[in-house]
Amino acid sequence: MSQHSRVFAPPDWSQEIYLRAWSFATRAHQHQTVGGPNKGERIPYINHIGAVTMEVIWAIAGENQFDGNLAIQCALLHDTVEDTPVTPADLTARFGPEVAAGVQALTKNKAIPTKEAQMKDSLNRITQQPSEVWLVKMADRITNLSEPPYDWDRSKRQNYQQEARLIYDALHGANKQLADRLLAKINAYSQYF
Repeated sequence: MSQHSRVFAPPDWSQEIYLRAWSFATRAHQHQTVGGPNKGERIPYINHIGAVTMEVIWAIAGENQFDGNLAIQCALLHDTVEDTPVTPADLTARFGPEVAAGVQALTKNKAIPTKEAQMKDSLNRITQQPSEVWLVKMADRITNLSEPPYDWDRSKRQNYQQEARLIYDALHGANKQLADRLLAKINAYSQYF
């Protein structure tokens, strides 16, 4: 073997399962956009889904203790119940009860009156799930700690950083490299104040 050739182990997750969840998420979020860092900018929401999933894949690469299929499906589907007409029953029927339970834990309960209480409730439910679901929440916040939307004021940005610290405190035990990445993003986020 030459010094430039490498031997790669196959991933511990299925490309077919990934593609099925990706297609479902793409259709579910097809008309959604989010505000970008520039005035008037709109970004297709599926970019966020792809970025969260990339962070999860990076975290599980070479790790034997994670169910890659569960982690990736929850990453791809994590906002379907919260932000689209998709229901937990829809997810159970298509992807099974474990994926549906993970996505449900990642979904904020909007009947709870404050954002802080919603986050604490969600984190409590996430910690009752397998660690793969924890990875998704950390990856979600890592992705969201990029340059904030143009219309977020200083107070909203500071609150978002503080909320990220709650996520880190609750979930950092799931994966050191993802937790370290989240902490670095939290600290770097102060540049946007």
